[in-house]
This record gives sequence, C-alpha cells and structure tokens, in this order.
Amino acid sequence: MPEQGPSAVRDESIETLTGTLIETDAVVIGAGPVGLFQVFELGLLDIRAHVIDALPYAGGQPVELYPDKPIYDIPGLPVCTGRELTERLLEQIRPFGAHFHLEQEVVQVRQEADDRFHVVTSKGTRFLTKTIFIAAGVGAFQPRPLKLGGLEKFDNTQLFYRVAAPSRFAGKRVVIVGGGDSALDWALYFVEHETHRALSVTLIHRRDSFQAAPATVSKVKALCERGEMAFLVGQVTDFEETSERLSAVEVTSPDEEKRLVPADVLLVFFGLSPRLGPIADWGLDIERKQLLVDTEKFSTNVPGIFAVGDINTYPGKKKLILSGFHECALAAFGAAPIIFPGKNVMLQYTTTSPRLHKALGVSPPSPD
Repeated sequence: MPEQGPSAVRDESIETLTGTLIETDAVVIGAGPVGLFQVFELGLLDIRAHVIDALPYAGGQPVELYPDKPIYDIPGLPVCTGRELTERLLEQIRPFGAHFHLEQEVVQVRQEADDRFHVVTSKGTRFLTKTIFIAAGVGAFQPRPLKLGGLEKFDNTQLFYRVAAPSRFAGKRVVIVGGGDSALDWALYFVEHETHRALSVTLIHRRDSFQAAPATVSKVKALCERGEMAFLVGQVTDFEETSERLSAVEVTSPDEEKRLVPADVLLVFFGLSPRLGPIADWGLDIERKQLLVDTEKFSTNVPGIFAVGDINTYPGKKKLILSGFHECALAAFGAAPIIFPGKNVMLQYTTTSPRLHKALGVSPPSPD
C-alpha cells in the first residue's frame, strides 16, 4: 500500500487563505469525489468555488478508507483505485482554479440579511458566499477508539488509528487490531514492503474470520503458516509500559487465556464512525442523519444550501459515486439563478461549446 498523505493526492493549486473575509459565489464542503465533481459542474457554469475539508488531503472516503482498492462502476473507467479517481478529478477541475482549505471543518453558518451565508471554519477562515454545497459524505469521520483506560496517552506517538507515514514503523514491533480490509492490508504491507518492513507483525482480531477481500485473507493466512507474521484471536484488555513508553499489550482469548505481546506500535482499525457535527445545527431538515433534498435541484429546505452525495436522502436514493455525480450537475443548475439572478443559463455541451472549450483550455474538435 503506497504511503498516504497530502503529497499523494494534493493538487498543486491548493492553497489556504486565512485572516480576511473571502467573498465567493460557492463554497463546497467536502473534497471527496462528489465534492470535486461539484467544482467541475460549477466551473462549467462559470462559477468558481472554495472547497473545505477536514482531512489534510483531497479524496474523502475512497482515499481515507480504500485508497488502493479497485472501483469498477465509474463510467468510462473499467477499473481505478480511490487514489487514481481522486487524481483524475483533481486534473479535471484544474482549469477552474478552485481554492482548497484543508484540515478544517465548518463550525458556523449564518445567513445574512442579503441572503448570503457567513461561513466560519475551525481555523478561523471566513467566507461570505451566495451558495453552499454540502458534499460531506456521511459526515466527518472519526475513528472508533480502542477503549482501554490510560491507553490514550500514547495517541499519535505509539497508538494510531490511521497510517499517514508508514516509514515511521519500519523495523518496529507492530501490533495491528482489527479484522477488516485496512487491518489486513497494513499487516501485509509491513510484512512484505522492502524498505518499510516491520521487525514483527502481530494481527489481533476478536474472532478467526475476517471481513476483508478473500485474496487478502488467503495471503495473511499463508504468511502466518510460514511464521512471517502472527495472528491471535482475542481482544486487547491491558497494556504494559516501560519508561513511559508502550512496551506490550495483553491479549485475552475467548477462553480467558491471557498473553503478553511485545509492541512498539499499536495500530487500531475498528472502522470510522460518521457524524454530522455542526451540520446538525444549521436548521436543515434531517432524516436519520441525512439531509432531505428535492430531486429537481438537490436543494435543502434552506434556499441556497444544496446537498449532494451520501449526505443527502430522497425517495429512491442510491449511495453510489455515480449517483452523486448526477446530483452535482442538477445542483449546479439549481444554484445558477441564485448566483446569476435574471440571467438565462443555457445547457451547453463540452463537445460543441466554444465557451466551454475555452474554459477547459482545450482545442475545438476538427471538422470531419
């Protein structure tokens, strides 16, 4: 698994603007595939956007959860990974010069007397925008923690819920807790990687079956049989420390047998828990932690605030990236009358429109 982080998917034009009030036509909340495609659809209508995301890099859920897993249902791409899809979308929106504001969440939205929205982020970045597009997936992701009193003091030094820099763990005794794709993928990575190989890898899961790709499970079992890594059925119930450093974890098996496992690094993959966060306080109609929208323009109950992708719900909703892309197009056209009042915004085709060719920086097709 290649190293994750901003350098892997960050567009060169990304910049963070702070201090002053930024006036704009559109703010997109969420830099996942749907949020990125929303930038594209807005750009086709000559609407420039600022994008806000809590993660330190673009890509959203596909990059955070399965950056190297294949995706097969993107039109025109028989197969691509979450990382590759993000890179292609960043390249596609490059002509529209979107500004990205990463590692910050929207903490306040207030509608002004002129119907524009005053948006404030956790870093104090402020916007005055005519429209907001919420493309926050299922909300801000928070890792499900390993609940063990006192263990939290090792957060981000020896206890990790994400792997941002795998090189940090080379030559270490790595203990991985979990039974899904992330846990098994990283176990394989630290056993097999030439330069980031761990001194030892121990995988711990509460049962001897996994929720991961069959091919990955087969590889893990083969490595365990050859003694290249270890697997224990049980749960982490205690830990030991030496000189204020985590030195071992106690694993209790289903039959209450306890075993001490040496550990320099503890990686926990219990999945990510979505939460709406401050979005829940913006006066939007919510059903089961999702935003209710119409299917004409994907507007919420507050005019000027749109919701696209997994964050929204409506009759017949399907949580597919493909569906989110469709929603982005209609949301952009729904926003156009707010941004350009009195202007007749016509549908134009990227194949034939000279204006769109100029906006995209491409040459018009040659006549047959």
